[in-house]
Amino acid sequence: MTVLYFGFYDPLFTTNKVLINGLRQNGVLVLECYDHSPGLKKFLKLFFKHWKLRNEYDAMIIGFAGQLAVPFAKIITRKPVIFSGQVSLYDANVLDRQVVKARSLKSFYYWLLDWFAVRLADRVIMATQSNIDHFSKKLGVKKEKYRRIFNGAEDDIFRPLESVKTEKDFLVSFHGTFIPLHGVEFIARAAKILESEGIRFLIVGRGQEKKKVLDISQRLQLKNIEFIDFMPKNELVFKLAGSDACLGTFGGNARAQREIAHKIFECLAMRKPLITADTPAIRELFGEEELLLVKAANPESLAEGILKLKNDPVLRARLAKNGYHKFMKSASCKVLGGEFKKVIEELIRI
Repeated sequence: MTVLYFGFYDPLFTTNKVLINGLRQNGVLVLECYDHSPGLKKFLKLFFKHWKLRNEYDAMIIGFAGQLAVPFAKIITRKPVIFSGQVSLYDANVLDRQVVKARSLKSFYYWLLDWFAVRLADRVIMATQSNIDHFSKKLGVKKEKYRRIFNGAEDDIFRPLESVKTEKDFLVSFHGTFIPLHGVEFIARAAKILESEGIRFLIVGRGQEKKKVLDISQRLQLKNIEFIDFMPKNELVFKLAGSDACLGTFGGNARAQREIAHKIFECLAMRKPLITADTPAIRELFGEEELLLVKAANPESLAEGILKLKNDPVLRARLAKNGYHKFMKSASCKVLGGEFKKVIEELIRI
């Protein structure tokens, strides 16, 4: 079986790498066809790139985030089109990050892109059943068109490594973007609660809420937290390996209730004990045997969970072991690629 991974996607973005590598690990030949030229030029270039490959594949996959590419794909191919639609543009930009005002022309544009993409695609991939339930209702598309494939992690990079402690304090780490979904401000407030408990925080990342979090940190006069703006993945993994525990997501908005971020899987792939907010999405795959679950948007609950892990090495070891096993069983590249292969085979047979 041969598939064409198509669109304006970033081949280095985690979602695309996980799905492409997963398919290849399951014996699927994956051809890639993408372009990042400005304006309308990218459509013209992509058309000619596709023309050379038009008879060489069985199904087309629109790479993340490819809402704009779906209508174009349906014009130039008669093969089945699968949309990798793990994130709604409207949900991410208008409701979560709030970088676009609701009821503005641009917000309607994002909603329209989401609507056309799920309407026109033959199958839509989403990362949680919570998102499928939500968007099938919001966009008026039957659930039968959707398939759930968890986000997963690049497990050739995020893997168990020998832990090298460089300090005596208990170290907890967070990596990711500073957006409402991730709730980094609640981590900073939890750090204040734990400032006299011998616990240090490492926060790696950047994003729209970073200034807000830095302001909170300065106002609270935090001495037990370190911020690093960016770190390549091959360096980040060694920072995570030296941590005693990792932090997931703690945002309190609606999107946070429906998604499982890549960072969750990345930490579990490294066999690290993980603390994250208890949400319906998390409960689709995990329970209290794999994760230490706390209340969302609640720094007191988070602080209590971190302290519990610090004081219980047996619990840390158990969570790390169980979380890693759950990842390998349900969310490794090979497992997710196998699930995706079945989705494609199902379409080809129709």
